[in-house]
Amino acid sequence: MKYSKLGSSNIDVSRVCLGSMTWGLQNNQQEANQQIDFALAKGINFIDTAEVYPVPPSGEKYGDTERHIGNWISANKQKRNDIVLASKIAGPGLPYIRDAGKITGEAVIKSVDASLKRLQTDHIDLYQLHWPNRTSPHFAKHSPNDINFTNVDRKQESAEMLEILQAIKLCVDAGKILHCGLSDDTTWGINEYLKLSDKHSLPKMVSIQNEFNLLHNKDWPYLIENCVHEDIAFLPWSPLAGGMLSGKYLNGARPEGSRWTISQRNGLFRNTEQSELAIKEYEKIAKNAGITTAQLALKWCDNVDGVTSTIIGATSLAQLEENINAFDLELSPETTDAVSKILKLYPAPF
Repeated sequence: MKYSKLGSSNIDVSRVCLGSMTWGLQNNQQEANQQIDFALAKGINFIDTAEVYPVPPSGEKYGDTERHIGNWISANKQKRNDIVLASKIAGPGLPYIRDAGKITGEAVIKSVDASLKRLQTDHIDLYQLHWPNRTSPHFAKHSPNDINFTNVDRKQESAEMLEILQAIKLCVDAGKILHCGLSDDTTWGINEYLKLSDKHSLPKMVSIQNEFNLLHNKDWPYLIENCVHEDIAFLPWSPLAGGMLSGKYLNGARPEGSRWTISQRNGLFRNTEQSELAIKEYEKIAKNAGITTAQLALKWCDNVDGVTSTIIGATSLAQLEENINAFDLELSPETTDAVSKILKLYPAPF
């Protein structure tokens, strides 16, 4: 396993980050324990979760993934310092979390304490804002004029961000969190937080996790270039586009137990004709390389300059092993060139 520095922090994280959003819904406690143990044995030291997990989110299951991880930590206290544990505070919009309200300083402090209790630990290594208070151009709509930037009160948004950073500092000073990061945010969001941190001597955002894969790669080059030059770790989530890039959903297939057999946020993973055509081409490339389509997609993501650690997830140990093994692969120049041609033929098909 290879490791990279987590942005401007002093923490080294594995190039593979173990995602956890299926634990508590598609995976039970025993299966979550097995995945954590297997990942650690493979050299993974980075685990990502969120207060809103498992996915799809619901009031009934809210916080259950953190509870699963907490149960593992409670039974493996001697291994707590072997993992870099990341969690996230949910943004506005969910009625069962802060009555769908925004992230405030008070919300940060209360949410950190609640996550620590569920996780059964005294600190969170990386605490992230799951999505911003403002309408997120990254997480929501992507077409021009869906969001009107010119009529937004930027002073108010900046004031909210400052309040969040001040609350994060209180948590850092108390030893409850070590570092902070962003999720589903933009270049402006990153840089505004950095300016506020510098101006007010507050904790600096060290990372951002955004959706990034062969079918959805709009963060390259603009946001990723910014991350490299500002020393922000870039952490791709959904490197398999919700499982699409494994090829298992082609031609309308819905394998039993797969994510698309349960309620899913179809606005994120759009099963379009263009996507299917692109995936079929990636299947051919992977077959010629003697690897699976999922492994091709994961190793491609790992190879992108500026990527720090790729967040993977699985519902079975067999899937997890296949995915982790992808990061030990070397893609030949011929394979890389073939992928680049398909990227140009089907640029961001969804």
